[in-house]
Amino acid sequence: MAEKRETIRQGVIITGFGGQGIVLAGRILGMAAALGDHKESTLVQSYGPESRGGACCAQVIISNNVIQYPYVAMPDVLVCMSHSAYEKYKDQLKPDGVLLTDKDLVRPDEKRDYFSIPATRMAEELGRKMMANIIMLGFTTAITSLVSVESAKEAVTSSVPKGTEEKNIIAFTKGYDYGLSKIKGREKKVIGRAGAIS
Repeated sequence: MAEKRETIRQGVIITGFGGQGIVLAGRILGMAAALGDHKESTLVQSYGPESRGGACCAQVIISNNVIQYPYVAMPDVLVCMSHSAYEKYKDQLKPDGVLLTDKDLVRPDEKRDYFSIPATRMAEELGRKMMANIIMLGFTTAITSLVSVESAKEAVTSSVPKGTEEKNIIAFTKGYDYGLSKIKGREKKVIGRAGAIS
């Protein structure tokens, strides 16, 4: 008899303003899960009244079983690339959910734990502000392990405009490495605290 698998279902909301590549980031994440990691995934996108500059949101569900309902009411992971988007969605995040923000654009005002990366500034340093979404995607992959790094890179390569693949992989890797360093920094702090207690 086939053994019943436990359903692992992660709801993700990526949000910001139009023109930041929010929906593309959601599409890449869903593609990485479905094509690379052979999981089920759905993407629902929404825009504010005006697309460029208006509120923009991508809802992604990643599951190891069939997804019956594609909307994310309470995300496990909330990625915010603008402060207005953060204000709009912060109360929906699950109590034990993961909050990721663009350090220069979002100012979390609560006691909730979060991870931040200066994604837009890093993209500007690379000479392409439009790649902030790819840097954020690399950061999200490192912090959450929602998808494997190999699958994410493959999805990035097949989704970005021809001729920009290499630059986008550099951007993704910058975000990913920044995320890994954040995790290592936190582990060291925890070990340091435990050492001080013992």
